[in-house]
Amino acid sequence: MTPNKWWPIGQTPSDADGKSESVHYATKEEVQEMIDAAITQHNRNASMISMCLGIIFLALFAEGFFRVIGMIPPFMGIDVNLMQDIIDNVKEEVIKVLS
Repeated sequence: MTPNKWWPIGQTPSDADGKSESVHYATKEEVQEMIDAAITQHNRNASMISMCLGIIFLALFAEGFFRVIGMIPPFMGIDVNLMQDIIDNVKEEVIKVLS
């Protein structure tokens, strides 16, 4: 028995007597079914990975947006809140226009 030999589906290596069991080659239909099953499994796995990545990116985007508008407090002392700066600038412009 050679360890690196490949056999058709269902065939086994020769017995000690030199006899081998019947050989079963895959038909076109069986091969097509195996290919279709592999494609279906790949599409399912790829969809699950894409869904998980999409949820993660959406959550990170929302978290960053809420930090910028000031709904979530600063993290590790990094303040990215822009709302107060925008409010101050708008007040100054309005006061200039009204004066």
